[in-house]
Amino acid sequence: MEGRTCRSAARGGLGAVMGSRGLKAIVVDQRGKSPDMIKDPEAFRAASKTYARVVRETGKTFRTYGTAYLVRVVNSMGAFPTLNATNGVMKGWKKISGEALADLIHERGGKTGHQGCTQCAVQCSNIFVDKQGKYVTGSLEYETIWSMGGMTGIDDLDVIARLDFLCDDIGVDTINTGVAVAVAMDAGYRPFGDGRAAIEMLEEMAKGTPMGRMIGDGPAAVGEHFNHFRVPVVKRQSISAYDPRAMQGYGVTYATSTMGADHTAGSVMGDYESGTLKIADNKGMVAASRSSQVVAAMLDNFGICTLAASALGVPEAAEAFGIMLAAKIGVPLTADDIMGIGVRVLKAEQEFNRKAGLTSEDDRLPEFFSREPLGPSNAVFSIAPDEIDQTLSF
Repeated sequence: MEGRTCRSAARGGLGAVMGSRGLKAIVVDQRGKSPDMIKDPEAFRAASKTYARVVRETGKTFRTYGTAYLVRVVNSMGAFPTLNATNGVMKGWKKISGEALADLIHERGGKTGHQGCTQCAVQCSNIFVDKQGKYVTGSLEYETIWSMGGMTGIDDLDVIARLDFLCDDIGVDTINTGVAVAVAMDAGYRPFGDGRAAIEMLEEMAKGTPMGRMIGDGPAAVGEHFNHFRVPVVKRQSISAYDPRAMQGYGVTYATSTMGADHTAGSVMGDYESGTLKIADNKGMVAASRSSQVVAAMLDNFGICTLAASALGVPEAAEAFGIMLAAKIGVPLTADDIMGIGVRVLKAEQEFNRKAGLTSEDDRLPEFFSREPLGPSNAVFSIAPDEIDQTLSF
């Protein structure tokens, strides 16, 4: 929004594909075809105002702490993968919490409640500055704080912010990169908690050294190089900041997501916060993951942010959402119609994977999640493969 380059098309490798094809930019010629007109502009405008109002009312925590508020929440659940997923609670997590981040940003003259996306009603972004008030990065997200902090044992927000900047500057995913560093540390290449070593490992990527290229290839490549068994990936993509032993619903999503381990493909955080799903339990996880993945595919199809979609839990906003869709296309849609869009998207993605050679055997978590208990709950991932295979069996 301020003309700075931040955030990359990195997660899942989209940016890498663009780079490999020599694609430097996408230019939109406004002289081309106009979008389809909204069938009922007045109804659309009124419903969108209602929806945006509910988003603002329900998103106060995001404006105050950003997504980093989850550092406290997930540690309290014992589900914060720490030191390459060997524990569910990070010692010193308060130093990198959303509360600590907000305090530090305000102390230095940065900004919380920042509008990271045009006309955003959530405003979960932030601007992190150094001790001199100089811009470092924006936004410092929960997943990055976890991957660069929890997984590596680094509890210094300045180091984590520097690592975030380097990932944006180089053009790599902060989640995969942080987990790659954590796997290398776990294998003995460098000690956990060594911030200087982590920065040097990322700088190796920019230099194109053999180690840098390996880190850039992600945690699976690092694990293969060091012949290390504890590599938290599915389809070679790293898990996110929710351990699948404590939060087994996420384990189902990681395993069955068509794009590899990914929390955004089917987040069940709301189910845990509401108590619908229980920590370290395996009951109801397949159904919860299936439902969340269908909803996520539907939302992606409509271009709605996951955080803004949290307002759909409010009946007034859910009704407004349906009105907006009908006003846009001129045809009323039932709930089944809307969810059916998500199912069709997932079926298309499954077909793509099938043609690419992936099978149900690729829809599995690494074995150590089922063998190694996670402290402090001592839970293991215990959902059987045949149950997992039913998740996206439409």
